[in-house]
Amino acid sequence: MMANEENTQLTEEEKIRKAREEEYKRQQAKVEKVAHDEGSAPKPEAAKVETEKPAEETFEEKHVDNVRFSEEEEVAKRKAKSDYTGADIEILQGLEAVRQRPGRYIGSTASRGLHHLVREAVDNGVDEAMAGFCKHIHVTILPGTEENPINRIRVEDDGRGIPCDTNKQTGLSTVETVYTILHAGGKFNDKTGYKISGGLHGIGVKAVNALSTDVLVTVYREGKIHQIHFQNGGKTVAPGLQIVGTCPREKTGTTVEFCPDPLIFKETTTFDFSAIASYLRQTAYLTKGLEITLDDIRDKENIQHVRYQFNGGIKEYVSFINETKERVFEEIPYVNGASSVNPGGLIDKPITIIVEAAFQPTKAGILNRNSFCNNIRTNGGGTHEEGFRLAIGRELNAYFRSKGWLKEQDDNFRSEDCLEGLTVVLSVKHPDPQYEGQVKDKLGNDEVRRVVSSVVGDYLKEWLLEHPNEGKAWYERVISAFKGRRAAERARELAQGRLSASSGLPDKLVDCISKNPLERELFIVEGNSAGGSAVRGRDAYTQAILPLRGKILNVEKAQATRIEKNAEIYNRVTAIGAGQGEAFDVSKIKYDKVVIRTDADVDGSHIRILLMTFFYRFRRPLVEQGHLYIAQPPLFRLTYQGHYYYAFNDAELEEIKSKLPANARYALQRYKGLGEMDPSQLDETTRDKNHRRRLRVTIEDAQEANDALIDLMGENVEPRKDFISNNAKFVKNLDI
Repeated sequence: MMANEENTQLTEEEKIRKAREEEYKRQQAKVEKVAHDEGSAPKPEAAKVETEKPAEETFEEKHVDNVRFSEEEEVAKRKAKSDYTGADIEILQGLEAVRQRPGRYIGSTASRGLHHLVREAVDNGVDEAMAGFCKHIHVTILPGTEENPINRIRVEDDGRGIPCDTNKQTGLSTVETVYTILHAGGKFNDKTGYKISGGLHGIGVKAVNALSTDVLVTVYREGKIHQIHFQNGGKTVAPGLQIVGTCPREKTGTTVEFCPDPLIFKETTTFDFSAIASYLRQTAYLTKGLEITLDDIRDKENIQHVRYQFNGGIKEYVSFINETKERVFEEIPYVNGASSVNPGGLIDKPITIIVEAAFQPTKAGILNRNSFCNNIRTNGGGTHEEGFRLAIGRELNAYFRSKGWLKEQDDNFRSEDCLEGLTVVLSVKHPDPQYEGQVKDKLGNDEVRRVVSSVVGDYLKEWLLEHPNEGKAWYERVISAFKGRRAAERARELAQGRLSASSGLPDKLVDCISKNPLERELFIVEGNSAGGSAVRGRDAYTQAILPLRGKILNVEKAQATRIEKNAEIYNRVTAIGAGQGEAFDVSKIKYDKVVIRTDADVDGSHIRILLMTFFYRFRRPLVEQGHLYIAQPPLFRLTYQGHYYYAFNDAELEEIKSKLPANARYALQRYKGLGEMDPSQLDETTRDKNHRRRLRVTIEDAQEANDALIDLMGENVEPRKDFISNNAKFVKNLDI
């Protein structure tokens, strides 16, 4: 019996080896064809090396064997440990749980997680503003000190100030309780004035405290200045909260100053001024009348300052978004209403849901949605967006029929026709929001759908009657979208026909051997020459290569029919799989990871923005569920005494140099593009999981890329002029 099992195993290995040999030959032929098409066929020596020593095949055999051995070994270890007892159960005390699993609380420990700390600190002041007690929030980016060179953040608000009395449950001061005890806060009921709040879980500032080396909290309240100091992950510095001075009784508020912990944020501890400014601007739009200022004083010779205050609220937000777009009309419909409901059927416990919406149709080819619940962005959408869609489709179709533009025999326009090109900012306030999904960014309250549909619908019905010219212009926009959609559907049918008649894969795609989508990766590379090197430097079992031909179409400005017919977009869509248009199903993608790998230069950055915009607009679930990545190729390769080191930026290069002996002789190579790397270098820097660097694209990243594309590639010249004048002084390594 054992012999039969071994023979079966041997037969399977022979089958795998034979399949890989055939696949290797096929891929090599494809590589040569790709290189030939580009006019840069591989050198005979290189081809000879690949032929004589098929490194990929050998590596794959080792790779498969190692994986198999590793899995068996781990299973054996688990089985061997039979003394699993209560002593193995570890209880994390206090803030240690946050430090052990920071990603669960702030999303990541990279740059985005670092800046999430700023949001948590600011959001407390915003909650005070929504409760009617705060008028100004001031954020300062501070330089490091001689003892600790890491920069820090100070957030000041003029709210009521955190209570400083002793908490009966903890026996600690309320300030210390708020900053150290998980799930402690004043936002679990409406007794404290927080009927609406962004933070409802009692985590926010605890995460800031847990993930910082140094936190100083100052409270101005009842004519006294209270102060408490935390260090090393939230440990209270004796004697705890104390009175350090006096102030006018009318002065109230809370100031928190913190320094991020480099043991947590290993990638970077440097705060980005523009990222913080972008978040604060959004917050100011959503909180009408709140003044928010930001100062960056890290460089005394280049102090940066911005101030945001928008009395027009989200109406001004829409105007800002559409500043560079061609608008259908200049009016911006604005809704501000509320409704009381009993979501749980409890007559004696009704809740009030506030709905605020501003929207404006443009000539753009897609819907630009920006939705929020309690000032927190809901990237995944949810019931409030569903209610808005219902209201827009229902009321526009009813109005068009009342005018005779839609005849009795005509079908209603689809909601996608009514929403195409619409820029909308939708904000709801809910005392008890419920979220769906793993990332908690999709609103799930059923009652919100009804409330939004009713409030927005009632307003829009009256607005259309009062604005007949705008109503006519909107109809022309919707009929244009309808015709474009029909044309796009015909184009898709033709594309599906081409796909059925072909092999089902783009011509330039060099696919991988594995058929398991969970381990497959698709690398979108810049140009066929880079594609040839990438193919020879990849793991052929799990990594596929799709070369681009030049820059892709700017989908932000293109019409749907042109997008559907574009060859480069067609290649990517068919390579990724999962369908097209509304039929796109992210659960059916052929590759778990789609990696954008472009050159580290201006053109490469432009292509990345175009690609991110495409995925953001037309494959949004791919981004939302974390399948899109950006490869980080190195900029430099330093060789010293037979050893080489890669640097991904100027700072890393200087760090490497600093570790070399004085007057060391070394060779330095700067990569302008991936085509300059040989396959072994690509293998080391972008394929090898132990050395490669790549960034997961979030929906915020894609949105920022889209905004940058609008500013820098839109029809309005002023944003481009402003960008050039503000950033020209930072240009380095200009290739002229």
